[in-house]
Amino acid sequence: MSEQKTITELQAHENPMLAMPVDGDSELKTFLIDYVGNKLNPENEEVTVNMVAEVLATEFPEFVFAFAEENFLRGYQLGLDDAENIFKRETSTNDEPTG
Repeated sequence: MSEQKTITELQAHENPMLAMPVDGDSELKTFLIDYVGNKLNPENEEVTVNMVAEVLATEFPEFVFAFAEENFLRGYQLGLDDAENIFKRETSTNDEPTG
């Protein structure tokens, strides 16, 4: 019998991408890394994606809101499309003659 790994609700909602350090491989990224690093943690060199998101949400909420709204609407539409496709698939399966 295999052991099932149990995780907490907090762990289920954690996004490992947010903990990734940001590499300054473009001019904009370098600017953001420097700005966020100086703003939040001047003595530490490592800036994470989450740190950049926090600063953007605080200092440029219009951008973050527009970005989040677009992401939400696209996800909602995708969910509706999936539900419609499931309904069509179930309907076509039920319409097949039995015999």
